[in-house]
Amino acid sequence: MKLKIFSNPDRNIYFLRKTVLLQEIIVRISGFLAFGILMYHWGYSMEPQDEVAASFLFNLCLILIGVGYLVRVLLVENSIFQARVILELMLSVLLTFTALLRWNVFGNDFTTKILEISAHYHLINILVVVLFFIELSKYSLAVNKLKLSPTLVFILSFLVLILIGAGLLSLPEATTHGISLIDALFTSTSAVCVTGLIVLDTAHDFTFFGQVIIMVLFQIGGLGIMVFTSFFGFFFKGSFSIENRLFLRDYINENNVGEIYSTLIKIVTFTILVEGIAAVLIYHFTADSLFEARGEHLFFSLFHAISAFCNAGFSNLSAGLYQPGFREAYSMHLVIAGAIILGGIGFPVVINYYSYLKHLIVGGIKSALGIEKYRHAPRVSSINSRLVLYTTGILLVFGVIVYAIAEQAYTLKGLSPYGKFATVIFGAVTPRTAGFNTVDMSQLAVPTILAYFLLMWIGASPGSTGGGLKTSTFAVAFLNTFSIATGKNRLNVFRRQISTLTLKKAFAVIFLSILVIGAGIFSIMVMDPNQELINVSFEVISAFSTVGLSLGITSTLSTGSKLVLMLIMFMGRVGTLTVLVAVVRKIGEQKFKYPEETVFIT
Repeated sequence: MKLKIFSNPDRNIYFLRKTVLLQEIIVRISGFLAFGILMYHWGYSMEPQDEVAASFLFNLCLILIGVGYLVRVLLVENSIFQARVILELMLSVLLTFTALLRWNVFGNDFTTKILEISAHYHLINILVVVLFFIELSKYSLAVNKLKLSPTLVFILSFLVLILIGAGLLSLPEATTHGISLIDALFTSTSAVCVTGLIVLDTAHDFTFFGQVIIMVLFQIGGLGIMVFTSFFGFFFKGSFSIENRLFLRDYINENNVGEIYSTLIKIVTFTILVEGIAAVLIYHFTADSLFEARGEHLFFSLFHAISAFCNAGFSNLSAGLYQPGFREAYSMHLVIAGAIILGGIGFPVVINYYSYLKHLIVGGIKSALGIEKYRHAPRVSSINSRLVLYTTGILLVFGVIVYAIAEQAYTLKGLSPYGKFATVIFGAVTPRTAGFNTVDMSQLAVPTILAYFLLMWIGASPGSTGGGLKTSTFAVAFLNTFSIATGKNRLNVFRRQISTLTLKKAFAVIFLSILVIGAGIFSIMVMDPNQELINVSFEVISAFSTVGLSLGITSTLSTGSKLVLMLIMFMGRVGTLTVLVAVVRKIGEQKFKYPEETVFIT
């Protein structure tokens, strides 16, 4: 504490606390208000007099936020040589300077030159959006005070994000010709649940503002809103309480409470790294001649990089990656396929092998330099990671073989050798909850469609950006079935015994997935009896596994069928067992046991 105004320490502390509290309230209200003004400006066509008033209020908010951050640094921080403190100081100077610049305090000539450099306040607008998320994220650290179960909070967070997204997509300037409430809800649900099913043409029916909203929605939905907000909330608040750590550990599959923030950093860093590299490569492998401007090319690259890593399947091309000029960009297809695999492999697997590689590299360097002997760390690679990698590899090989054989006379016909290679790889990867298409989906052979049913149903891995049954669930159920068939009463994998609870969960999830998919197909066939069964089945499985592939019937479905698909997408993203646990009253531990008896099963 730095403030020393009164001789009485108690009065100093009281004054400091009141000042800091007032600063936080002013910054938070100003941040929310600035974001609201920005959304109003982007979402509506404003009259000149309204724009003047909104601009004055927006500038005032910028100054209040800038001064607020400066007050916080001066009163609270003991050291300015921290990343968070330096960032807050930079924000304070930048926001205050921008507000004065917008009020033309420095004269017309200086203002014009700065505007040319700063691309007319685009940086500040983006900064205001980030500040809004920062202030909103701080609330996430207090969510445990609601006394709700983590499962229910997880579900509610997705519901709230879907409603916010639908509201933003309903703004007049988000679409070119307006949008109905049901279509706004459907698009928002599809984006938040990283599905990719669309009822409107993302390229033509949504403006640039609308496409940015969709991109932000599937970015947050892919990471999980609790992971997203908790990271920023901690970074700018500077600490986690024990309650926060206990509350968050289930979301990021981290049993070590002390590693919560470290794991969050690894998740966010890995996401930014993969998406950034993918965006650069996509930009490199697509021709400039396909775009009217460089900004359009950059946005295309970023949009598809994020969509691929989040397994969202959204594209800002009307025909997806099958659009002329893009369908032959085979190297770009392989980059997107790689991002899909990395996003669908699961953060627990990535973190697990990061620790393993770090141990190997650091231990090897120390051993080579003679600092200490290399120490072997047993079982660094967990059972879950190994199951996920083996199952993912087997499913990819299965998809490649089926696609290469079944599509020779169909979508592979007439392609170059490299084109066939890239199309086969992409065709095996995309049903793993990705949803992109580089071919005409209506031309797929029936065996390929049936193989897609299985690949879509299994989906990605637990703790990933994708949905579906999950690779580890399928692997455990399959191995347990084989173990029973061979007369074993225990399931042993990689010299470890799989727990009975894991086996029960696996079969419960499989049963619930079949139940939801069956109910969805039945409901849509009742409401849209003119649709073909195979098309509806493909649509429902795609929705449940948050894949986004379609045989072209999504936009033709009735309102009732769209609502069914929305519910299925939501359940597929948050998990059927998660929903069941949240709505069914938990029964306490049973203190008794009934006599055991066998039920005849064949």
